[in-house]
Amino acid sequence: MDFKYTEEQEAMRAVARKFAEKEIAPVAGQYDEKDEFPTEIIRKLHEVGLLTIGVPEEYGGPGLDPITQALIAEEISFGDGGTGTTVVASNLLAANPVFVGGNDDQKRRFYSVLNEGKLAAFCLTEPGAGSDAVSMSTTARREGDYYILNGTKQFISNGGVADIFTVFATTDRSLRHKGIIAFMVDTHTPGVTIGKKENKLGIRTSDTRQIIFEDVKVPVANRLGEEGEGWTICMKSLDISRPYIAAMAVGIAQAAYEAAVKYAKERIAFGKPIATFQAIQFMLADMAMGIEASRLFVHKACFLREQGLPFTQMASFAKAFAGDTAMKVTLDAVQILGGYGYVKEYPVEKFMRDAKIMQIYEGTNQIQRVVIANNILR
Repeated sequence: MDFKYTEEQEAMRAVARKFAEKEIAPVAGQYDEKDEFPTEIIRKLHEVGLLTIGVPEEYGGPGLDPITQALIAEEISFGDGGTGTTVVASNLLAANPVFVGGNDDQKRRFYSVLNEGKLAAFCLTEPGAGSDAVSMSTTARREGDYYILNGTKQFISNGGVADIFTVFATTDRSLRHKGIIAFMVDTHTPGVTIGKKENKLGIRTSDTRQIIFEDVKVPVANRLGEEGEGWTICMKSLDISRPYIAAMAVGIAQAAYEAAVKYAKERIAFGKPIATFQAIQFMLADMAMGIEASRLFVHKACFLREQGLPFTQMASFAKAFAGDTAMKVTLDAVQILGGYGYVKEYPVEKFMRDAKIMQIYEGTNQIQRVVIANNILR
């Protein structure tokens, strides 16, 4: 085992942390308050090479290893969880079905969109099919050289700002998972309607929408894999992306922890800094332990994947543990700041709001426990 980062990993992490501290964190609260997508930040991320972290080298990207990708996801989310969501949802979620099931031509077409600084979105969840995704009702009907898509997708990250979607539909609902099929869909295709932006509790800088497909013609050449392979592609894609959601949770927790430590050293009560009180010290110690354990889960999941070893269970370990840790750490940070933690003048209330989604999207933490239990008992 080697817990030391390579020189490249350290360099990329430093670039991402500097960007988060200088470009994201100072304005994240303003974007959050206005419920505004940070277009300028996304443009700058592309300029410094942090927007295409999931693009393989052979398709014009940086070709970063999984741990480097996780480090960057963590640091961007340290600056703002919503911006981290935008990057991860595009590069390390929406791109995964193409990475897993796409042919060379499809990969070149998809990654060329990302290399231009544009975004992608992963369209799986529906109004009536969240955790039970196999019950999706979006249909794909074959007509010659096209499929006709009809249905509605819900809570789609990057839905209103993406130029390309990866979409899951069913050819026959009675076939359950065996009827699911995956596609690349240009968002400008006739029949694609972008719904209203959701007014969310947290990650308000992330654009979340409902997407409606009405008789959308998708070329057969845009189908990823064969008919019936969509569910396998979907599950493999989520396995790959879950450690990066965990990395985002670590970034949010780290930001809350650092804010709490700084405040505890400066806040005077009963004539001395509150950091001298054991009650505060124990909270900070628990925060530090939880964050480090979460980070180790993330890196082990990434390591196993890079080694070509089974990593599904470790990915679920990472996602569930880090998501729960982020929620606890941010809640404790608010508690340490007391009344100041509850007002928007300080960032910890935003960290708390941003952290909650880490327990929900990419498979709720309850679903992660189902995955883990199934692996244990198989």
